[in-house]
Amino acid sequence: MNKKTFIFVLLIIVSQAFSTVNRYRRGNLVIENIPEIPDTFMTKLMLYRNVRSALFRDWLPDNQGILIRTRFGNTNQIHLVESPKGARQQLTFFEDPVDYAYVCPDKEKPFFLFTKDSAGNEIEQIYNYNLRTKEYQLLTDGVSRHRSLVWSHRGDKFAFASTMRNNRDFDIYTGTLAGTKSFRRIVEQGGYWLAVDFSPDDQSLLVEKYVSSTESYYYIVNITTKDVKQINPTEQKISYGSARWSHDGKGIFITSDAFSDFLQLLYYDLDSQKFEVLTKQILWDIKEFELSASGNTIAFISNENGWSRLYFMDTKTRNITQARLPNGQIYYLKFKPHEEELGFVLNTPTSPSDVYSINLQKNTLMRWTYSEVGNLDTSAFVQPELVHYPTFDSIEGKPRMIPAFYYKPTKFKPPYPVLIYCHGGPSSQYDPYFSTTVQVIVNELGIAYIAPNFRGSSGYGKKYLKLDDFYKREDAIRDIGALLDWIEQQPELNAGRVGITGGSYGGYMVLASMVHYGDRLRCGIDEWGISNFVTFLKNTGEYRQDVRRTEYGDERDPQMRKFLNEISPLTNAHNIRKSMFIVQGLHDPRVPVTEAEQIIAAVRKNGVDVWYLLAEDEGHGFGKKSNWDFYRAASALFLEKYLLK
Repeated sequence: MNKKTFIFVLLIIVSQAFSTVNRYRRGNLVIENIPEIPDTFMTKLMLYRNVRSALFRDWLPDNQGILIRTRFGNTNQIHLVESPKGARQQLTFFEDPVDYAYVCPDKEKPFFLFTKDSAGNEIEQIYNYNLRTKEYQLLTDGVSRHRSLVWSHRGDKFAFASTMRNNRDFDIYTGTLAGTKSFRRIVEQGGYWLAVDFSPDDQSLLVEKYVSSTESYYYIVNITTKDVKQINPTEQKISYGSARWSHDGKGIFITSDAFSDFLQLLYYDLDSQKFEVLTKQILWDIKEFELSASGNTIAFISNENGWSRLYFMDTKTRNITQARLPNGQIYYLKFKPHEEELGFVLNTPTSPSDVYSINLQKNTLMRWTYSEVGNLDTSAFVQPELVHYPTFDSIEGKPRMIPAFYYKPTKFKPPYPVLIYCHGGPSSQYDPYFSTTVQVIVNELGIAYIAPNFRGSSGYGKKYLKLDDFYKREDAIRDIGALLDWIEQQPELNAGRVGITGGSYGGYMVLASMVHYGDRLRCGIDEWGISNFVTFLKNTGEYRQDVRRTEYGDERDPQMRKFLNEISPLTNAHNIRKSMFIVQGLHDPRVPVTEAEQIIAAVRKNGVDVWYLLAEDEGHGFGKKSNWDFYRAASALFLEKYLLK
């Protein structure tokens, strides 16, 4: 047997070995080719499995406390905390997670509304919870999607968006606690509409029509007549963010990129129909804001190079002051009714999300929750370093620089193996936050973790956001190639041991990178990722199709369809020759399970070892602790086998 024949026979034997799938079940998990997790792994990860967090949801009236989202069992539920440092009292008990809660503004009505789906299918329903009786009631039809819930100021009604008319378009409705018989459709124009804020007299509703990450429109709806009037009608494509009525009803505070490359906080005068820019001095996106009940103060968050900064503005003088808080992520702002006290969530790379409040009159910071960290020494957690690396193109005659957050495993000796993380979106951003998954990779496995904000990421201006649209899709993949070049130039990094991971659109980035740079990557982990843009756009939820086409292109156009097919990882799966770990939720309405199954079948034809984890009780992401625990251990085992050895 000559050498060529020997190699050919060897490839056949290897291919046959990997084509045999070892399939078994563990509860609702369907597992393929994943070995049994060694006890040593489970012991090592035990402390990381017992970390909790708390998210602020709403204030209760008359100083009765706050509602938070946290987990005692397998899923996040709504809890009551009566005072700072107080005990958490669980209110909802479901197998599926409960996320948001909205307290009725009428103090005489002891109710809050909450939303919940089933097995991750994102068919969210609205429920009413009675704080006195501890009983709940389903208010919606059980089959349509419902979101963007907002109470009127009097608390006699609420508004929301729903697909109940045709299961595709999000229309705007008002309703009461009487349920479906009280629902009244006030906007029916097709597309993706969101309810935002009631006017101070509750006669009008501020609504948004979302088209894409770079285009949206705001309207005022007369609730009685259903008349719809656009704010700032213009042919210019503008992106709007948050919006709130002014306390006197004469104007609207709103974020927009109409006058800048970034989202600025503006005031829109309804009489003059003119804007006033309020945050000219802050050259970053204003990503969230909230208006106090008195109307005297606006709290807002600026996204500054991936870190959140909290500011307060006096609405009369327009003076702005910054709150001094640790580097991290601040979100879900909500002022206490009738008081100048702001509740919010703070998360840092070394501390999980917890609830805080700032009393502006007393100038005091109060911590409400103290989430457990499983007896971990979080002071040993690695803080990320912000780095920039040059990519393939230039701007104003200089190389374009891509920002990335770099976690260095200092407990280990260099050169370090590397895991590249690709965020989803694509119009999203990697922000440094508390992540036990990242710390396991860095502190326990000794792998450097690098999260680039490649072109198309939010947070760096609308020009940067548009750099990957339509026929420029693969330019973002070239940013990963440039990162591999940068890694080769770092003496402390091992360019021969680089893996890549990511979810959703980030899963596409993983697959496409394995296609283009498979000779430079050891392995890839794809979480609920897009494998073919044409099948994805065809099979994603009807309510999402048009929104996604504004980002990726319309597959119904023959030229665009040809392009999308050509760049899809499934078309080029023959080039994926390194081991893969594919993770998927069965009920995913965004990236259907077929996207995972078709790429698995294609890559296995190459004689590649493909691990597959399918959660039959999940959707787009894992919401159950038991599923996360198994996946985290399995992914660590995968990285040890294919990246470290």
